Amino acid sequence: MGSAPDASDIVAVIERVKESGCDDVRVSRGKSRTIIGLLGDVSQLDPVELRGMAGVVNVVSVFAPYKLVSRDNHPERSTVWVGGVPIGPGTVTLIAGPCAVETPQQTLEAAQMARAAGATLLRGGAYKPRTSPYAFQGLGEAGLRILADVREQTGLPIVTEVVDPDDVKLVASYADMLQVGTRNAQNFALLEAVGEIGKPVMLKRGMSATIEEWLMAAEYIAQRGNLDIVLCERGIRTFETATRNTLDVSAVPIAQRLSHLPVIIDPSHSGGHRDLVLPLTRAAIAVGADGVIIDIHPDPEQALCDGPQALTGSDIGDLARVMTLMPAVTGRHRTPSAMPSDESIQASLRRTLEGARA
Repeated sequence: MGSAPDASDIVAVIERVKESGCDDVRVSRGKSRTIIGLLGDVSQLDPVELRGMAGVVNVVSVFAPYKLVSRDNHPERSTVWVGGVPIGPGTVTLIAGPCAVETPQQTLEAAQMARAAGATLLRGGAYKPRTSPYAFQGLGEAGLRILADVREQTGLPIVTEVVDPDDVKLVASYADMLQVGTRNAQNFALLEAVGEIGKPVMLKRGMSATIEEWLMAAEYIAQRGNLDIVLCERGIRTFETATRNTLDVSAVPIAQRLSHLPVIIDPSHSGGHRDLVLPLTRAAIAVGADGVIIDIHPDPEQALCDGPQALTGSDIGDLARVMTLMPAVTGRHRTPSAMPSDESIQASLRRTLEGARA
């Protein structure tokens, strides 16, 4: 269905579908569209009749196992809006901040550095699933409160990780976007919970997941009614030990071909070393990623989490230059700062972005 269809139009389509004997109906809502998915025997449905109903833009048969996130279902690539910030085709979005929230001062300084580099979204971990049970696990809700305070001071919407289905409501009450990390990429209870909460979701690729498994994980979120999903390639586990993970840049165009969802890259967790972050950022933009998510810390030597890969000091100026110059080379531009909540203003920006893509 088209953007923001009337509730009565949705009800009418669902009633018509059920009259034809198809009871398995799934409604998924995104910022700019609503998809009504039908599973099972649909032979009694007349596509021409459905196309003629109010609010219906198109009727398509989807054969991919990930039906809602497939390009078969939605041929045009999608833009996901996070606190007024677009992530999608035509732009390159920088998400940056500390891997872990440690103190109010550390988080504020990292956020200011991120904004100076051109970031329009702030990343920061309040819950940290770590390989070792003895490593820093995050500040929990205290960390979320710090992020909310920093958002007030900087204007940067928050992207933060949730690791437990029971914490989804709490984290969503603070965050503008929920992140599902690589260790939880196939935690299906968590995927369903974030799908039901109504906030945009960043889904990192599982460290050993195929692209199809990654998209199927996204389908769990979409199937629960949430189409505002951003895929994040963060490197996969291979035999190579020179980097923390192996960045699969080919995953970006492949995922964009198979799915309408935006795809970004994490050059920090893939490379694992500060000197690799900027080269991998350039590679991400060159291959067509819709954004990057980068670790920044004011004092990496004292960081409680992933200090060796965090940018700092003079790195910020270099990152700002990459974000200023590289998008134009690929026919796009850096994502603008967060827009006011006024829908008419956001609609105007959407038209501008669509014109840039055309």
